[in-house]
Amino acid sequence: MDSNRGSLTIVSTGMLIGGDISVRCQEIIKQADQVFSLMSSAVGDSWLDKLNPNHQSLQYLYGKTKHRMDSYEEMVEVMMQAVRQGKKVCGAFYGHAGVFAWAPHEAVRVARKEGFEANMLPGISADLALYADVGIDPATQGVQAFEATQLLFYKHNINPAGYVILWQIGLIGEYTARSFDFPEKGPAILVEHLSQWYPLDHSIILYECAVLPILETRIERMELKDLVNAELNLITTMVLEPYGELEANDEILNKFNISEALIAKR
Repeated sequence: MDSNRGSLTIVSTGMLIGGDISVRCQEIIKQADQVFSLMSSAVGDSWLDKLNPNHQSLQYLYGKTKHRMDSYEEMVEVMMQAVRQGKKVCGAFYGHAGVFAWAPHEAVRVARKEGFEANMLPGISADLALYADVGIDPATQGVQAFEATQLLFYKHNINPAGYVILWQIGLIGEYTARSFDFPEKGPAILVEHLSQWYPLDHSIILYECAVLPILETRIERMELKDLVNAELNLITTMVLEPYGELEANDEILNKFNISEALIAKR
């Protein structure tokens, strides 16, 4: 690659501001000609200002009734304008830049299509923090993850024998991509929908990762039916604990000439 040509590196800053970021991502921020960011709070913006004075937040591209996809497309264009000017550009996004984030993926796609060097580096997302804070090993019984509203609007199938993670519980039923409010009946409809796989007294967890050392992680256990009266925020993630046992696939076991009793248990 021509060293005078622009480039784009999307980095993930993790959930805990200043605490989760990898050494590699932090160095890329420091060495960039221009840093654009989307952080979870103004504290994150201030932290990035100290790492690189050539930093600009992309928060200004949001609008109260503006379609979020319009904002995301503008974010891509702002970053790409700097790349086309020959700058070494860094896009810094909280959590994992590739999880629930369309703009970072699209920026990499556009940059590569136009012939620029472009990469994305991973980081700690809310689900990874959840595994540590709640004490879940996704390998024990498996994990499925769905955006909560998408689970309702489309015919997904759930395997209740494993863990199920539902993202954006605080936006259940919001379909316009212009608002951060959701219909009041959203939680009740979700509970009703989930009752085809789980009893109403089934155990769930509401989780919110602490993004600052002064904040506390939320790990609130309750029964499924109690979701209708629970406090739900934009950052709330819901976990449905396993219900029932894993069912052996005898057809496959027979191909290996083994029985379920021989399988090593974790």
